[in-house]
Amino acid sequence: MSEYVFREATPADDTAIGELLVQAFVEQYARKLPEVELSDQRKADLRAVAAKREVAKVWVVEHEREVVGTVAVWPPKSKGSEAWVPGAADLRHLAVSADHRGGIVSRLLLDGAEKWAREHRCECVCLHVRRGAEGVARVYERRGYERMPSGDLDKLPEVFLEAFVLRFKR
Repeated sequence: MSEYVFREATPADDTAIGELLVQAFVEQYARKLPEVELSDQRKADLRAVAAKREVAKVWVVEHEREVVGTVAVWPPKSKGSEAWVPGAADLRHLAVSADHRGGIVSRLLLDGAEKWAREHRCECVCLHVRRGAEGVARVYERRGYERMPSGDLDKLPEVFLEAFVLRFKR
């Protein structure tokens, strides 16, 4: 079995990350939430990795020199953060390529992002899950994230996002 490598994203990864995000979101919504369509604007936002790296930490998991997973964390109070808890990191854009789902990749990404948040003295990690994506929510709940309705984002008619938080024990 080949090795998986967790590392910080570089500008050379931007295109691969953007395409992975679009592909993963389109595939997952088609399978789990077929009523959801990704707009051209949403796809452009997902592909804007260089702009994201200016305000957020972005990581990848690489397998045989190919980016097979990614995640991003906005530090507390950073531009574009959707965290609603003071001192919280905002975790977003977790995506794993289809051939690598159900294994170690998402665990490496979440472990790395959460470790970074702890090391940078964040109080907790906030994230949002599209309403109806129960399987995704369960992944986070198994890691200790708790549902926190006060952080929900109502962007209807486009999307309703349910809030979750992972509080660190100090």
